[in-house]
Amino acid sequence: MPVKIALIDDNPKLLRSLSQNLAFFSEVKLIFMANNGLDLLTKLPQNPLPEVLLMDIEMPEMNGIQASFEINQRYNGQIKIIMLTVLDQEDKIFAAIQAGASGYLLKDEKPAKIVNAIEEVIQGGVPMSASVAQKTLTLLRNQTSQPQSASELSLSPEVFDLTAREIEILQAIAAGLSYKQIAEKLFISDKTVKKHTENVYAKLHVHSKYEAIKLAERNKWVK
Repeated sequence: MPVKIALIDDNPKLLRSLSQNLAFFSEVKLIFMANNGLDLLTKLPQNPLPEVLLMDIEMPEMNGIQASFEINQRYNGQIKIIMLTVLDQEDKIFAAIQAGASGYLLKDEKPAKIVNAIEEVIQGGVPMSASVAQKTLTLLRNQTSQPQSASELSLSPEVFDLTAREIEILQAIAAGLSYKQIAEKLFISDKTVKKHTENVYAKLHVHSKYEAIKLAERNKWVK
């Protein structure tokens, strides 16, 4: 049976081109397409569950790394994720792996290579473009203290586009400070603290102080 896949990218032309190219391969079946992480999270419950996601990194509203983190939290590893991007920077590769990606390909790979990667990831492999694999190997060699298990990996606040001030606010909230106490400590108004807090919730895709603190603790942003 063909592998059920979904494509996630904010470039309509690329989505159309990729879907047309993959249509020639009987090994895969396209279930749906989404134009960003939030769109993906909306469409997943509305469609048959794909086995593999091919996902871009830089997208509006929710990027591919944030979406990978959310997918792994919600679906507990049922869905394999291959990042399909133009970015091969070390920080993006590492963040994607931390977020739960099982593969990392560059967009200039031929369709046959992408199909092979989909089959490989289903079989438990970790497909990567050659340049990405080399950078990943270098990253691992340079790690002075590697985590002992995947559960010990943590995402950086920058993955969620948190600013230095927002991180400061989040740490103060986790410390149990009230809006008034935070305002006095940082020499800003209560209203400014509230606005920063709303931005933190929006970026972390949480709806309460409890959820924000739990996410921060899980990723070791706060003690």
